Amino acid sequence: MEPILRTTNSMDWITIIIFSSVLCVVIAKSIFYMRFTNFIILPFNNKYIFMYNKKDKLLNWFHIFFTIFQVLNFALFIYLARAILFESSNDNYPMIYLLILGLLLLFILLKVILQLGNGFVFNTNKTISEFVFKKLSYLNYSGMVMFLSNVVLVYVLKDSEAVVYVTIFLILLINGIGWVTVVRNHQKFIANNFFYFILYLCALEISPFVIIGSLLKA
Repeated sequence: MEPILRTTNSMDWITIIIFSSVLCVVIAKSIFYMRFTNFIILPFNNKYIFMYNKKDKLLNWFHIFFTIFQVLNFALFIYLARAILFESSNDNYPMIYLLILGLLLLFILLKVILQLGNGFVFNTNKTISEFVFKKLSYLNYSGMVMFLSNVVLVYVLKDSEAVVYVTIFLILLINGIGWVTVVRNHQKFIANNFFYFILYLCALEISPFVIIGSLLKA
C-alpha cells in the first residue's frame, strides 16, 4: 500500500487568538469588576457612559483591555467572513489575518488621532473626546458579538452565511444605538457645528464601512 498524503487544516492559531481575547476580558473583569458590570448592560442602560465619560476615558486599562479584545475579534471576524461570503481561500494560515489585524489597528489609530486632532483644531477637545469614548465603548461592546460569532463559525457552524449576516446586523444595531445616544446627548453642539459634523460624518464614519467592505472583497 502506498501512503496517501492528507492535508490537514490546523486551526490552532485561531484558538490562540480566541483564548488571548478571552484573557483580556477576564483580566478586565477581575481588576475592574464594578466597571465591567456596568459595561455589560451598555446597550440597555447608559449608566456606564455617564459614570466613566468624565474621567479616565480612553487611557484607562479597562478600556484598553476591551479595545484589544474587540480588535482581535474584529480582525478574525473579517478574516472568516471574507472566506465565507466571497469564497476566498484563506489557506488557514495566519498571514492574511495578521495583515487584516495590522490594517485594522492602523485604521483605528489614525481615526482616533484625526478625531482628537479635529477637536484640537476647532477647540472642541472635551466634546470630541467624549464622542470618541462613547463610540469606542459601543464598538468594544460589539466585540462580544464578534467573539461569539467567531466561536460559532470556527467550532460549531463552519461556513455559515446566516451567522455572518446576523452578526453584521447585531454589530450595526449596537453601534447604531451608540450613535443615537451620542447625537441625543450632543444635540446643541451638533446644531451649532452642523456643517463640520457632516464633514466629520462622511470622512470618519461612513468611509470606514467602505474600507471594511473593500477588505472583505480583497
